[in-house]
Amino acid sequence: MNMRPTVPPMLILGSSNLYFLSDDDWETISAWIYGLGLCGLFVVSTMFHTVSWKKSHLRMVEHCLHMFDRMVIYFFIAASYAPWLNLRELGPWASHMRWLVWIMASVGTIYVFFFHERYKLVELLCYVVMGFFPALVILSMVSVPPAQGGASPWLEGTDSA
Repeated sequence: MNMRPTVPPMLILGSSNLYFLSDDDWETISAWIYGLGLCGLFVVSTMFHTVSWKKSHLRMVEHCLHMFDRMVIYFFIAASYAPWLNLRELGPWASHMRWLVWIMASVGTIYVFFFHERYKLVELLCYVVMGFFPALVILSMVSVPPAQGGASPWLEGTDSA
């Protein structure tokens, strides 16, 4: 098996820790989304790679799991953005991007379903666009006064003394 035996308990422990440290409903929802996305990525990927390793008589299962492996990457990217888009004050783009990222994951899933392994460059481009595009909400971030001390003076190039 490809997944080390310590990874599943660490995924469950980390996801549970995020859940129990949640202070409000948005944090709880984000913790669930991220935890399920992370667990789904590792479980599906491990199943695919295990079947690929023993693929002599499991060609159809391997093909399906390979497609699911590719599909779950789109949903993991969306799940990775969920805490950031739900819990930060990012401006007007963020409210639209919260849903657009899931629409992109759904479109990517449909693309994999119909064009699996046919146009690899297009699939790579979809992953890159989906990984980069939601980060553009940073351009609409609400201006927040700099914190005292910490990394803020260093990032701004000012002296904290």
